[in-house]
Amino acid sequence: MTLRHIEAVEWREDRHYDAERWPFTLPVVRQLASQRRFDIPAGVTVIVGENGSGKSTLVEALAAVYPRRGAQSPYVDLVGDHASLEDSPLPQLLRARTARMASPAGFFLRAEAMHAYFQRVDADQSQRRAWGGIELNARSHGESFLEVLRRRFNEVGVYFLDEPESALSFQSCLALLALLDTMRAEGSQVIVATHSPILASLPDASIYEIGDWGLRETTYDELDLVRSWRHYLADPGAFHRHLFERGDD
Repeated sequence: MTLRHIEAVEWREDRHYDAERWPFTLPVVRQLASQRRFDIPAGVTVIVGENGSGKSTLVEALAAVYPRRGAQSPYVDLVGDHASLEDSPLPQLLRARTARMASPAGFFLRAEAMHAYFQRVDADQSQRRAWGGIELNARSHGESFLEVLRRRFNEVGVYFLDEPESALSFQSCLALLALLDTMRAEGSQVIVATHSPILASLPDASIYEIGDWGLRETTYDELDLVRSWRHYLADPGAFHRHLFERGDD
């Protein structure tokens, strides 16, 4: 089932900003300001880029402007504190274009703050009951993380994930990959910021790469991330010799 709940984000002409301040100095944000629109495909969109390129800033902004249910809905939790180093005024410059029958369900997952989220759930008896009485922090971080994904992603909607692989092993990344495929088949949209070549490998995902050029659509085999991993795994020793090279002094 191919659905687009959020069709695009558009740049607001009625808002002012300082182009010389972060995040408006990021090439991806400057491109968005210039083009005035970013169309969002159906299914899974994977956004890849180096640290500091702006991929988390972009995904957080998309999550902030998508109209979802009120704060009490279990499908609208912001996993993690509302303030982070990535938070920015960018959402104030954007508006979402949504389909007429867009789902109000959704979830924004910031993997870096999951531990604090687990603590809040474990400390609240009503929350514990909602999670079947399990204690999230009594499990491994990866196990608890996957439990959140399975329970919170069970309604068709729009889901935003910021580097979810940071808590996951190789096998758990494969489990998340299968979950993303199921969500897409059921009609959800998912926008993922990631460093993981596993998550980027999802068949038929739309892939975008962020860098000094801004934002560009690409393919899995053309990703710098994928080429770098392939070269490294083909001959780790060559990379180690270069990385650990010492001068003669």
